[in-house]
Amino acid sequence: MLRIAVCDDDSNAVAAHKKITETCLKQCKSAGEITAYTSSDNLLYDITEDGFFFDLILLDIEMPETTGMEIAEKIKPCLPNVKIIFITSHIEYAIDAFELSIFRYVPKNDIDKRLSSAIQDAVKLIELEDGKTYTIHTNSRLEKIPYKEIYYIERDGKNACIFTAGEISKVRKSLQQVYAELNAEEFIYIDRGCIVNMIHIMQIKDGMAVLKNGVSLPVSRTHLQEVKAQINNYWGTHI
Repeated sequence: MLRIAVCDDDSNAVAAHKKITETCLKQCKSAGEITAYTSSDNLLYDITEDGFFFDLILLDIEMPETTGMEIAEKIKPCLPNVKIIFITSHIEYAIDAFELSIFRYVPKNDIDKRLSSAIQDAVKLIELEDGKTYTIHTNSRLEKIPYKEIYYIERDGKNACIFTAGEISKVRKSLQQVYAELNAEEFIYIDRGCIVNMIHIMQIKDGMAVLKNGVSLPVSRTHLQEVKAQINNYWGTHI
């Protein structure tokens, strides 16, 4: 079941956005629990202090307590994979939203047309990410790693090192073998010795792939244009 939060200081907007979200869940045939907030501070407290988990958050940016931008920045350590849809009247926020790895930006003057599409795309992507795992099976252990938790995979001699949030798992296989077993378009080579999960790339800058966890990985010159094209194509297809 998906856990979704809707937050806006305008109670009428909260009710409207919640209703749209409910309709989208039915259209996607997905089960979900929606929590409504008219106080941004309450949402922030629930996540950072009480450990509430959300898959998707619909956030107004301009709120009198903690702004949507501030919330997005403060909850990243608690919910690194949460999808955030910003709703705002000011188009200039879209640039800042990219830096925070925001899923979608929806202008208030076009909300009826664009919010439903944004929510449905987010739900599809969340379910796509949740449905895949990579299994490491040896004589002594069985480990299943969700694709969405894999940031990148590096070659280490005869091993492949799988990097997730704070952990490294080794499998005695070549990088090419692991890539073939993953068989997923979100994983791309950025160098002969490194595969990256595109869902965690925030930006490509100065020949480096900057990931959501703060890690920067070099992109080889021979792969740079292809990497950019693959990223654009992936998000153009799925979002």
